[in-house]
Amino acid sequence: MNSTDVFVIGGGPAGLAAAIAARQRGFEVVVADGAQPAIDKACGEGFLPDGVCALENLGLRIPLGDGWPFRGIRFLSGGGAAEAPFTGSNFGLAVRRTNLHRLMAERAAQLGAELRWGTPVTGIAAQGVRLGTEMIRARWIIGADGFNSRVRRWARMETGFRPRLRYAFRQHYRVEPWTDHMEVYWGEHCQGYATAVGRDQVCVALASRDPNLRMQEGLNALPELSARLKGAETSSAVRGALTGNRRFHRIVRGNVALIGDASGTVDAITGEGIGLAFCQATVLADCLRSGDLRRYEREHRRLALRPALMARLMLTLDGRPNLQRRTLKVFRNRPEIFQRLVELHVGTLSPLHLAWDGLALGWGLLTSA
Repeated sequence: MNSTDVFVIGGGPAGLAAAIAARQRGFEVVVADGAQPAIDKACGEGFLPDGVCALENLGLRIPLGDGWPFRGIRFLSGGGAAEAPFTGSNFGLAVRRTNLHRLMAERAAQLGAELRWGTPVTGIAAQGVRLGTEMIRARWIIGADGFNSRVRRWARMETGFRPRLRYAFRQHYRVEPWTDHMEVYWGEHCQGYATAVGRDQVCVALASRDPNLRMQEGLNALPELSARLKGAETSSAVRGALTGNRRFHRIVRGNVALIGDASGTVDAITGEGIGLAFCQATVLADCLRSGDLRRYEREHRRLALRPALMARLMLTLDGRPNLQRRTLKVFRNRPEIFQRLVELHVGTLSPLHLAWDGLALGWGLLTSA
């Protein structure tokens, strides 16, 4: 094929989501990536309920053998804990990144997208995409090539707000899950995240502002999590990545649009990165159908508002152990506050409730010992 409606540069989950959504609307789609499947990456591997819904909108239902459900979120710090279940029939889903990539690639191929693995893109032009000496004409070009996007640079969309980045690591442990919640462990200098991804495997991620902190040192600083993993063998290599709230002034220029990490990021503390990309893919495909990429830019900003807000709220606890303990004490004494914050996080509660809950939380922090 030397021409297509949509050319997606980057075959990770964001790029495959864009391809699937575009094929669902009848576009011809080509996806190119220099890597070979299945593509892995450091991430927490958990979808919150809104991410599960976005995945289903792409026609993807994860078989039980490829994923593991979780029923809520638990915060732990200094021996204290607070938890909140997801309301109604909502649930989260944890999926090994390699399983997710395989299932998404199968879905894209099933729908008729042309997948070119091991095919690096060497440049873009107004009329299409260059693959070495080959030029493929494309009406639309989608940059889904990650945090250090070349498409973003080629399209001159690099300017943005200076992010405050953190350092994240991920590894898997062969151990029986001890909870049906996604757990967040708060330490003095880092956070740890534990999510079961199978009957005998737990994904553990760490994030810190310290560029020198590594996986084992981080676990040593989180004794409750470390005790859970005592004696467990690792079942994957350590992978690292940068994380943080990152926003660009533009994500659309001409016939080029960005999606996923190429278009900006929210801190991994939210657990919203991949789910957000899936929501972006659905909106982007609708905007391609209407021919209005400017609307995609507006909708993209709207989609990022809630995750970015929740990241800023949660990161106020980062590096403040006394505030962490006092906050958890308020959450235990007033569980309805934590419940509503979780509902706000997953999009089942309006942000208008935040002002009242913020006042209640503030008063609780002032009066807690």
